[in-house]
Amino acid sequence: MMNANSSYANPVMSSAGRVARALERGAIVAAQSTLLALLWIAADALAQGMRLPMNGGVLGLGLLLVLLFSGRIAPRWVKAGADWLLSEMLLFFIPAAVAAVQYGDVLKAQGWRLALVVVGGTLLAMVAVAVAVEQTAKFERRLALRRARAHAV
Repeated sequence: MMNANSSYANPVMSSAGRVARALERGAIVAAQSTLLALLWIAADALAQGMRLPMNGGVLGLGLLLVLLFSGRIAPRWVKAGADWLLSEMLLFFIPAAVAAVQYGDVLKAQGWRLALVVVGGTLLAMVAVAVAVEQTAKFERRLALRRARAHAV
């Protein structure tokens, strides 16, 4: 027996429903990506205006973390946009690849130095993230232990 909600019962409605859900998802991703971009632009303007020795993107990331941890921004408000930006990250590196092609002579002359800096910087970033994650995990374990002890008393 065919259910009235079955996609076989009315294929046009199911297609329309899928299109509506896709459009809704796209609108959410666009809005959240715009929110993240506006946060970055504001942080960049702040960094330049205050002449901070810090990249606006780094300041924006710090500001986003503060907003998330303080509860002023819920993670679900930025998750879909952040996921999309991360999934399309390759597009953000295309300009760098074009620049590398344009400066082929520099790469031939200094390529090993550039590679050393890139690999070294990547390794340092990976180590820094690993240490930060490990320290955060230790902190969270200590905090959970304190809470458990407080509830046990």
